[in-house]
Amino acid sequence: MIFNSKFYFQKEVPSSPLSVFRFFFGFLMSVSIIRFWSKGWIKELYIDPSFYFSYYGFEWVKPLGDFTYLLFFICFISSVFICLGLKYRISIIIFFLSFTYIELMDKTTYLNHYYFVSVLSFLMIFLPANASFSIDNIINKKTYQKIPKWTIDSIKLLISIVFIYAAIAKMNSDWLFKAMPLKIWLTSNYDLPLLGDLFQKKWIHYFMSWSGMVYDLLIPFLLLNSRTRLFAFLLVVIFHSLTKILFPIGMFPYIMIFSSLIFFSANFHDKIISWIKNFFQKIVSFSIKLKHHDSFRSSYEKPILFIVSAFFLFQIVFPFRYLLYPGELFWNEQGYRFSWRVMLVEKTAETNFKIVNTKNNKSITVLNSDFLTDFQEKQMSFQPDMILEYAHYLGDQYLWFGENGEIQVFVDSFVALNGRKSQRFINDSVNLYSEKQSFRHKKWILPLNDEIKGF
Repeated sequence: MIFNSKFYFQKEVPSSPLSVFRFFFGFLMSVSIIRFWSKGWIKELYIDPSFYFSYYGFEWVKPLGDFTYLLFFICFISSVFICLGLKYRISIIIFFLSFTYIELMDKTTYLNHYYFVSVLSFLMIFLPANASFSIDNIINKKTYQKIPKWTIDSIKLLISIVFIYAAIAKMNSDWLFKAMPLKIWLTSNYDLPLLGDLFQKKWIHYFMSWSGMVYDLLIPFLLLNSRTRLFAFLLVVIFHSLTKILFPIGMFPYIMIFSSLIFFSANFHDKIISWIKNFFQKIVSFSIKLKHHDSFRSSYEKPILFIVSAFFLFQIVFPFRYLLYPGELFWNEQGYRFSWRVMLVEKTAETNFKIVNTKNNKSITVLNSDFLTDFQEKQMSFQPDMILEYAHYLGDQYLWFGENGEIQVFVDSFVALNGRKSQRFINDSVNLYSEKQSFRHKKWILPLNDEIKGF
C-alpha cells in the first residue's frame, strides 16, 4: 500500500488522547519541580557551587543566583497552567524556555530524561493540546472534538524513537555478552528485600540485559497494536517500577508510564476525562455549557508541519553523529549526549590537575574540592569536554602563578570502564590550557585498550 501523505495529513481523530496527555504532563512536571525544590537541590546544584560546567555554544547560560528560585517558580506555574489548559500556548512556550534554561545551566546534571522533557515540550508548542478538556475551552466558550491525526502520532513517534534508539544502544558486546554494567549495579543492591539475593545470580544479569534490550526494541510496536497494548502497558509499568526501585532517576519512570497512555484508544481517554470531571464535581459543583466544534485546524498548519518534520529529522539523525568520531564512544563520549543512550556505562575515575610555570618549571597540584562539589568532580573526572573546560578555568584561576601569565595545565587521569582495569585516559603531556573547545575530535584522549563491538 502506497502512503498518501495528503490523505494522511487531512485525517482527523478525537482530541481526548492529546488532552489527557497534556493534563498528566503538566501535573507530573509540577510535582517534579516541587520535589526538586523540597529536597534543596536548587541551592545545592545551582547556587552553592563556585563553578558551573557549560555546554559548548551555550556558555552564556548561567545560574541566576537567588533569582534561580524565581526561574523554578516560573517553570512551576507554567506547568500548572499546562495541566489545566490555561493560556496553553504561552504556558508551554514559557515552560520549554524555563525548563531548558535550567538544564543548560550546568552540564553536570545532564540526564536523558531531562532532555526528553525539553524536546517533548518543544514539540507540544505546535500541538493543539488544549482543543478539549481545558480552561481555555471555558474562556473561549468552545471545544473541539477532533484534531489532526498527525498531532497525536507525533508524540507516539517521539516516544518510539526514545525506546528504539535505547534498544540500538544496548546492542553492544558489553551489554549483551558481559552483562555490563548491569552486573555491577545489580550486585550492589544486595540489601534489597526479596530481590537482593536474586540480583547476585549470574543468570539474572544476562536475563535482564537481554530482556532490557528486547523490551526497548519491541515495546513501541506492542503499544501500537490494539491486541497487545494492554500487555505492553503492563510491561511498561513493571519495567519502570523496577528501574525506580534500583536507580535514582526521579520522576522519569512516572513520565514514561503516563506517556504510554497516548497509545490507547480515544474511548479510554474519554473515560479518564469523565473520571477527572466527576472527581472535581464532587468537590465543587459546576455546570459549563460550551459550543462544540467538530474539528480543529490551525491556519498555520503548513509552517507547523515543516517545523515538526525538521524536528523529527534532527531527532533521527543527530544520535548517530558519534560515527563522525574515531575511537570507542563509551570511552571518549564524543557524541554520547542527546542520543538516547540510557544508563550504558559505569565509570570510576581519578583525575588530578597540575599547574606549571613555564619560566621556572615550578608546579602546583590542584585540590579539586577547592573548586568543585563532590558531584561535579565525579562527573568531570571521566568526561573529556568537562575536563577541558575545568582545565581552562583552573588556568584562569592560577594566572598569578605564572610570569606574565605564562602557565600550562596538565591532567593526570585514569578511568575504569564497565569493570575493566583502570587505564590512562588523557595524554598527560598535552597542555590543556592551550587546547580549544570545539566539536572536533579531541586527539588528546588516549584510546581504550579494548574493543566494544556493536552500536
